[in-house]
Amino acid sequence: MVLQRLQKVIAEAGIASRRGAEKIIQEGRVTVDGNVVTKLGTKVDTFSNITVDGEPIERESLHTYLFYKPRGVVSTVKDDKGRKTVVDFFKDVPYRLYPIGRLDYDTSGLLLMTNDGELANLMMHPRNKVAKVYVAKIEGQLTPEEIKKLSSGVEIDHRKSSRAKVKVVRTDKKKKFQIVQLTIHEGHYHQVKRMFKTVGHQVIKLSRERYSFLTLESLVSGKYRELSHAEVDRLKHVN
Repeated sequence: MVLQRLQKVIAEAGIASRRGAEKIIQEGRVTVDGNVVTKLGTKVDTFSNITVDGEPIERESLHTYLFYKPRGVVSTVKDDKGRKTVVDFFKDVPYRLYPIGRLDYDTSGLLLMTNDGELANLMMHPRNKVAKVYVAKIEGQLTPEEIKKLSSGVEIDHRKSSRAKVKVVRTDKKKKFQIVQLTIHEGHYHQVKRMFKTVGHQVIKLSRERYSFLTLESLVSGKYRELSHAEVDRLKHVN
């Protein structure tokens, strides 16, 4: 459950500025679940019933999109280097969206975009261990010993990664590369690339093909689709 400061919720509903919302609260004009609230900093959740001067506020409806992120795009709302961001693909969507987790600048594939803080927190919390399936093109060829190491977890920054599922999809001995599917349940910085580097292989190209039960089926790079209520509910109960 995501908690937000009451004045922020009121401001985001367009009732007043953040400072104006604080004044409204202090004047006793706000109720939360039927109780008058005058204390600044009071936190409310998604399901709290909030009124201002007796009128319920209209809170932004929740939406989540499955996005096929292209390479050469950053997974942030803004970029101080002026690079294209994932938000740039959603200019026609009337909601303030942000990515759930990140994909590297040069990594393509499945990324969820949402304004549902509860869903985002659930998906990113380590205890939920959401399965993420990547397909990597790597230099060289994994040995059975290296596959065993990846499967049991490798040490990155003095911390051992969790177990991974490794599947060799294709080997090109002539061009000296291999296509490998890697399933992990973590999302640390550059994790997939660093896992392969630990066993002596450089990642040439990387894409995330699946996130939990969701896939990129029917989507092309740079396009998105909105998740159904059933899909969002399934994500929230995936573990």
